[in-house]
Amino acid sequence: MNTLSTLTAQARALADGQPIGAAEAEVARQLQICNACRYCEGFCAVFPAMTRRLEFPAADTHYLANLCHNCGACLHACQYAPPHEFAVNLPQALAKVRLETYRQYAWPRPLGALYARNGLALSLALALALALMLVAALARGGSLAAVPPGGDFYAVFPHGWMVAVFGPVFGFALLALGVGLTRFWRAQAPAGEGEDRAAAAREAGRDALALTYLDGGHGEGCHNEDDRWTHARRRAHHLTAGGFLLCFAATSVATLYHYLAGWPAPYDLPSLPKLLGVTGGIALVAGPAALMALRLRRNRAHGDPAQAGMDLGFAALLWLCGATGLALWLARGQTGQTAWLAIHLGCVLALFLTLPYSKFAHGPYRVAALLKYAIERRQPDRLRLGGD
Repeated sequence: MNTLSTLTAQARALADGQPIGAAEAEVARQLQICNACRYCEGFCAVFPAMTRRLEFPAADTHYLANLCHNCGACLHACQYAPPHEFAVNLPQALAKVRLETYRQYAWPRPLGALYARNGLALSLALALALALMLVAALARGGSLAAVPPGGDFYAVFPHGWMVAVFGPVFGFALLALGVGLTRFWRAQAPAGEGEDRAAAAREAGRDALALTYLDGGHGEGCHNEDDRWTHARRRAHHLTAGGFLLCFAATSVATLYHYLAGWPAPYDLPSLPKLLGVTGGIALVAGPAALMALRLRRNRAHGDPAQAGMDLGFAALLWLCGATGLALWLARGQTGQTAWLAIHLGCVLALFLTLPYSKFAHGPYRVAALLKYAIERRQPDRLRLGGD
């Protein structure tokens, strides 16, 4: 049996209480080669975490897959990358395992598998169906062409109706995300307690917000379509995340205005909800558009081509929410405002319904992986100390 076959057989034997599939076994095989080489040890968090292990059961492959930021640097530096016999392409192998974690830890699990297979089609079809349903309801009631007095969209969809519809959907999204994250953390939670947990949490939060490891390990950025360094992906991610958080903040402030101050919508510039919402909407148009363009140009060897639908589906929904939100604002007081309101609400509902199963789920999983890494680095490395 040659070296490659031996490593594959050893990898498939590492189950550690969890079934190990082909994707996890391939990651384990490649990590054993990487552990012997260690040329990329300083690139990102994946390799220092890898060196603390001699074997890679399923749970560890899930942890390292979500710790990976898919910058592509290790692939371009690897002397064992294809067409070498060892065929080491760690970014792609870890990307395939990430898809498995989205399916395995999702709740309910069948919904995770459905979105993973048909992310783009499901996202767009759901947004279109919900928007058309709301447009049809308004048309049946004879209010589709009406201009709400003062641009007040509560005159179209009453506040109580909005709460009754969006409240349960948002609650379901939070519940499903919480269950999935709890499942993931229970499988990954590092041993040990102590006062270092607070410092580890601060470090993990800082690394997550700054996208610390999306820089190729050298601060020069990551790879996209070739071996040139670029910060484009980091900037697009920051724009997208910032836009999402600003829009969420706008809704939160508007809720406080409504319930605590007694100031119902709509709000005009320069009110805080409108400033936050408009800025967030612009960022949600620019950021996801950049991510989709980068994803379509990306070298197929850097990731898992099977996840294109999931990646593009989430980005497309975010873009639609931002674009329709801005269109609704610009159409205020005009004939098309009611139609834009229905379309925007349909897109937002679709986003919330798919949130736990889309690429968004990787955010909480990555933060959990970064937290585990930050905790581990504060503990003695038994392998380097010669322990068991």
